[in-house]
Amino acid sequence: MDEMRRFETINDYNIFNNTETLHPLVSVIDFSKAAPREGSRMYFGFYTIILKDVKCGDMVYGRHTYDYQEGTLVFIAPGQIAGVKSNGEIYQPKGHGLVFHPDLIHGTSLGRHIQDYTFFGYQFNEALHLSERERKIVLDCFSKIEYELEHAIDRHSKRLIVSNIEMVLDYCVRFYDRQFITRDNVLKGILEKFENLLQEYFQSEKPQTIGLPSVAMCASELNLSANYFGDLIKKETGKSAQEYIQSKVIELAKEKVFDQSKSVNQIAYELGFKYPQHFSRLFKQKVGVSPNEYRALN
Repeated sequence: MDEMRRFETINDYNIFNNTETLHPLVSVIDFSKAAPREGSRMYFGFYTIILKDVKCGDMVYGRHTYDYQEGTLVFIAPGQIAGVKSNGEIYQPKGHGLVFHPDLIHGTSLGRHIQDYTFFGYQFNEALHLSERERKIVLDCFSKIEYELEHAIDRHSKRLIVSNIEMVLDYCVRFYDRQFITRDNVLKGILEKFENLLQEYFQSEKPQTIGLPSVAMCASELNLSANYFGDLIKKETGKSAQEYIQSKVIELAKEKVFDQSKSVNQIAYELGFKYPQHFSRLFKQKVGVSPNEYRALN
């Protein structure tokens, strides 16, 4: 795992997997055509979607190692590092992949909202576990893209290729929604941990020394990526993780405002606000009146 392979272009990755380059910016890969190899870390300069059909060692993402099961779909954004940890063993990769360069989608509808597909920022332990029927749908989309790549290029080619990539991603949004629902007990457990985390945070000295808790900090404490954590909280509560934190802050602020011995500025600092005016602005936005007005009304 010491070796780092860098794939800056689609052609680089195609060569590595014994795949013909039919288009410089997009490719569908059948990993069974690749030569047997040892696991290594890899840098990707493009969007990568991988569906493995074989247990081939643990996946490495950043500094973490994850048990990577068959039939799992993972998403890698440009600039990310991932790979397979095989402990020196040689394995034959199997499965399929879809890779596309950001340049392919510039100026398209997909290019304008690619950031909405937040699963490109998920960790591998938050991967999408497909049912057999879902797997067939994904492979069918891959097949349609491959057909377009093998078809003579015409004025329809790019639009159809990008549309089918978008279809793959939209199906994956649906499949993740299904996974969130079927793992409802897991989600409720994380929400409970999130609530306890916030409660402990505000009962400590951390707000005065660190400031308000961030979504990234909470996700890290719960061993989740910020994107997955945010999507999970949104699915479970209807609020973004940031909105959930803010609602907790306002809930605590309402209690503190009743303490006449403390000024609004003191309360702001106790809650972790660097600037009291930011606290007053948020309070009025969420409650409808300023902290002083709320104190007077009650």
